[in-house]
Amino acid sequence: MAAERELPTIIQGGMGVAVSGWELARAVASTGELGVVSGTALDVVCSRRLQLGDPGGHMRRALAHFPIPDVARRVMREHYRHGGLPADAAFRTVPRFSLTPSRDLQELTVVAAFCEVWLAREGHDGPVGINLLRKIEIPVPWVLLGAMLAGVDYVLVGAGNPAEIPGILRKLARGEDVTLPIRTQGLRSDDQPATVRCSPTELLGEGAAHGLALPAFLAIVASSDLARALAADPATRPAGFVVEGHTAGGHNAPPRGPRRTDDRGQPIYDERDTADLEALAAIGLPFWLAGSWGTPEGLSLARALGAQGVQVGTAFAYTAESGLEDSLKRSVLDQVLAGTIEVRADWRASPTGFPFRVVELPGTLSERQVAAARKPVCDLGALRTPFAKPDGQIDYRCPAEPLAMYQRKGGRAQNAEGRLCLCNGLMAAAGLGQRRPGGALEPALVTSGEDFSTVRALAARTEDGRPYPAADVIANLRSGLRDQAASPEPVAARTDR
Repeated sequence: MAAERELPTIIQGGMGVAVSGWELARAVASTGELGVVSGTALDVVCSRRLQLGDPGGHMRRALAHFPIPDVARRVMREHYRHGGLPADAAFRTVPRFSLTPSRDLQELTVVAAFCEVWLAREGHDGPVGINLLRKIEIPVPWVLLGAMLAGVDYVLVGAGNPAEIPGILRKLARGEDVTLPIRTQGLRSDDQPATVRCSPTELLGEGAAHGLALPAFLAIVASSDLARALAADPATRPAGFVVEGHTAGGHNAPPRGPRRTDDRGQPIYDERDTADLEALAAIGLPFWLAGSWGTPEGLSLARALGAQGVQVGTAFAYTAESGLEDSLKRSVLDQVLAGTIEVRADWRASPTGFPFRVVELPGTLSERQVAAARKPVCDLGALRTPFAKPDGQIDYRCPAEPLAMYQRKGGRAQNAEGRLCLCNGLMAAAGLGQRRPGGALEPALVTSGEDFSTVRALAARTEDGRPYPAADVIANLRSGLRDQAASPEPVAARTDR
């Protein structure tokens, strides 16, 4: 079990759609630190890799180890394309998740999560984790089941309250059915709550998922309040916390005070949004700091403040092993070295309504003209929200879907203004974007944290500012601990990150 391992000092963040893929997680875990795969949209990622012909044969190698061969064969038969799709052909669409997903979609999701974790664990004995978003909650039980079948060591969940996750993990480890309540707009207090149900026995057969190792659960939080509440109940108590600040990439928690914006329309944060580290330490569980702590000095300071270590995303996003499409990596690195890189915290970009950090890159959805030229389509639907119609039936909507469709479902036009299709944009950023009629490719969207100091230092050492190995990030961060051990002077305590 992961809980019996020595705790990592460095956690590699679970970024985006396939940016934190198995290659990056394996490279980090091979150093003994915690490598993490992203659990977002793995069903689509797996399907598209197979449709591309599975370059390198990696997915097929993992599929050969899936414990229920008939399920693996069905996934191969439905999604694998020998030699890959023609360059102008569109990817086959994967059905979108609902409260009653088809058996095929359940199987694909379990297999996809298994393959991602299995490949990340291949060839070493370092720890591997999987990161999920509570905001994308319907697929969660099947992603967890697949990851546990592959022996995942850690499960990290953020973007909402993950109180149900420890109970789900315990039941899945025993091979029991699990039910997850799904937040559904428009349900009255006396209505039957909306749920999804995952049955390992019905899906995989009797005994196929019994006796699985229980991974350690780390809750990603933005405040000590949620951390205390989770730790107070044995049913929800995690093994530790990742405390994420508002300068991290991707989605951020909104400011706790009144909604205020700067002259660029970005949310304004203040001292109320800084986690109380003394209160966190008093809980008695290990914690890691995330959001502009990914430097040697940041790691040293985090340790001095009582943290077990740090979670780092941005520095790993531009490594050779990350899943970010290569031309986008190089474009970001060029701007970082030139000192022109800009990241905007956008209130409107995400359909979730949470602030979302967007890297300003030519040709991507960060440019208004590119976003305006994109024809709205909702064919992935990871961020769709269930809602109850007047007749009690459940439907799904997203403010980034075609406006007329959204309004027919009761959505308000003002809620759709400025929204971007994160699903397709992030999939394109990983080189898996959909091909549209006429040969157009979905434009990418790149997200990142604000602190590029480690990126700049490492890229400057490479020839022509190329992507650098993930192992260099680890070595760079660990140098702070060596410096701290060698210095007799205490590290100054700063908490204004």
